[in-house]
Amino acid sequence: MIRGETGKYAQTTVGNEVVNAFLPAPLPPNPDLELSGAVLQILEAANLALGRLDGVSTLLPDTDLFLYSYIRKEAIYSSQIEGTQSSLSDLLLFEMDEAPGVPISDAQEVSQYVSAMIHGLARMEEGFPLSNRLLREIHKILLSHGRGSSKEPGNFRRSQNWIGGTRPGNAKFVPPPPMEVQRLMSELESFIHEENEFPVLIKAGLAHVQLETIHPFLDGNGRVGRLLITFLLCHAGVLKKPLLYLSLYLKKHREEYYDHLDRVRRTGDWEGWLAFYLEGVQVTADNAASTAQRITELFQLDQERLQPLGRKAGSLLRVHDALTKRPVVSIKEVTEQTGLTFPPASSAMQLLSEMGIVRELTGKGRNRLFVYDKYLELLSEEGLH
Repeated sequence: MIRGETGKYAQTTVGNEVVNAFLPAPLPPNPDLELSGAVLQILEAANLALGRLDGVSTLLPDTDLFLYSYIRKEAIYSSQIEGTQSSLSDLLLFEMDEAPGVPISDAQEVSQYVSAMIHGLARMEEGFPLSNRLLREIHKILLSHGRGSSKEPGNFRRSQNWIGGTRPGNAKFVPPPPMEVQRLMSELESFIHEENEFPVLIKAGLAHVQLETIHPFLDGNGRVGRLLITFLLCHAGVLKKPLLYLSLYLKKHREEYYDHLDRVRRTGDWEGWLAFYLEGVQVTADNAASTAQRITELFQLDQERLQPLGRKAGSLLRVHDALTKRPVVSIKEVTEQTGLTFPPASSAMQLLSEMGIVRELTGKGRNRLFVYDKYLELLSEEGLH
């Protein structure tokens, strides 16, 4: 539906330039959304996919184990949208003290995303409301070190920002003036908490665009906006575990994503955005469910290979269990997790290596690192089209 612009412009002065900054109208959209036809159909498909994902997550031998790795995978893709180059193996190595040579700045930025995400989820589990205060807490962790640490971590911006271009005067988009940010974010918080007829998936899609349009922080808006979707679904109980992350889908369709955000602002085409976003939810949820099933099957197959190996089987299965919790480990870490002493842990890892289950990464006699190759491959697969 074409509504026209979903806000108004306010003149603001930045340096010597007078520019038009966009002030979005409060949610919900006016006129009302047309939730019919294609949007309703894809909403139903997305809800079914979320249901399947939630069902698969209950079958996993250890949901937290899958979550540990999946959160890190999401952090990689979300940060890649912002220009980092880290891989999942880079991040896992960065999180281990004995792993020099990993690109520190990028991996640190991704690691901060993981910390911010875990903090937000833990706070909500404690009963803390999904609020502007929580978003600021998440932002503070997200930008605690590195490139964004000088961009007022944990605070709404007090200066003008812009998107595209070298200055506000030639920018592609100029968000609201700083003095309007608190009011607009308070309105968004009210919308998130008010009782209305919107399904949670729709509400999350609307809230994401509104936050991106307000652009309340000097840096990290995209990452906070993507986290907001998952937090909303968990807060509403649609997902028992936060296994839905859209960053890979948005990364693969980046130009289309930005075009939809722009069209909502210029023409009010909320329905076009929602159809795109809901398809992303469906594809992402189906992909996550498939990955969870394949990981479960891999673990079972490898355990079945180890069980007939007589007296060695006990140590092998304990080491394998440690590898399912972290696909990149050192022998020292394995001894701490399994309770085995160094010689049996080392012997078990050597046998796992000979069986092709693990691969030694470092080529060193001491402080060697091993990777559970097929597990890491499954976690690193993109799998979206």
